Amino acid sequence: MTRAKLLIFLCFAIGLSSCTSQVEKINGVSFVAYGSPVDSTHTTPVVTQVNANYATVMPFGFIRDLANPEIHHNTERQWFGETRAGTKQYAEELRKLNIKIMIKPQIWIRRGEFTGFLNMESEADWLKLEEEYDEFILEYADLAEEIDAEIFCIGTELENFIDKRPEYWNSLIKKIRAIYKGKLTYASNWDEFKRTPFWSQLDFIGIDAYFPVSDEQTPSFEKCMEGWKRHVPVIQGLSESVQKPILFTEYGYRSVDYTGKEPWKYDRDMTEVNLQAQVNASKALYETFWDKDWFAGGFIWKWFINYEKAGGPENNQFTPQNKPVEETIKYYYSLKH
Repeated sequence: MTRAKLLIFLCFAIGLSSCTSQVEKINGVSFVAYGSPVDSTHTTPVVTQVNANYATVMPFGFIRDLANPEIHHNTERQWFGETRAGTKQYAEELRKLNIKIMIKPQIWIRRGEFTGFLNMESEADWLKLEEEYDEFILEYADLAEEIDAEIFCIGTELENFIDKRPEYWNSLIKKIRAIYKGKLTYASNWDEFKRTPFWSQLDFIGIDAYFPVSDEQTPSFEKCMEGWKRHVPVIQGLSESVQKPILFTEYGYRSVDYTGKEPWKYDRDMTEVNLQAQVNASKALYETFWDKDWFAGGFIWKWFINYEKAGGPENNQFTPQNKPVEETIKYYYSLKH
């Protein structure tokens, strides 16, 4: 065989190998914690309605206010699904349907204060917060290893905590790696991810993808596609620079007017139901990202366990359940990329 023919053969073989080893897209739902265990009646719609292959399960820790370092978690006062036992039971039931798992522990600050603004008033309080967060997150890293979860998320929208205490997070990642052997991500806010300093230490660049894409009352598919053009180069550029795939740890739109303007909002004064707006914005997101090789997939926000009672044509919140957008999700989650 000549040198030229050998090179052609090797290139073909490498190309064939990369195609056959292509990683399956993460077509996920954010499976919301509830006050009781789940069974097949709760998990089956995850597959039948949207063809999901992944689910996020979300235990919670609670903080009293933005300056308080104490994190209360895994207590009898919490809903079952927010505890270690509940997280494990949810994951085990989902696994019966071959749904892969991401464990994503989250912090809730009283009155719904934004976690990104968490800020201690003294060095002693910062050290106490670090101690408390260690206990909280390592509890669930241990659970992730116990149940062999495919992905573990080390935090959600904690920009100020990360900015003020970067060495702590470097140390925390090492502690998690010593416990959990699967893949790691962090759920950065859509306007935070460019500044997160530790992506090279994780397996996915996680983004809660509430990017503004359109100011229209009913954003058209075309306008949303246009709106993504200013964000994609930044997202793709970061992926390429740190050589890590992008994972939308949360994404989705409310079925409400102006859903593409500030998609993170859940203000009570936004009440006008707009099912088409949710469909158009969602379709544009899928068309923009789902066929990209640097994009790993994502988790729709959010999926309630009691399918029959969730969402519906009068609901103006994020859930896609019992709304036209379900068919959009199912279509894109059925594609092979």
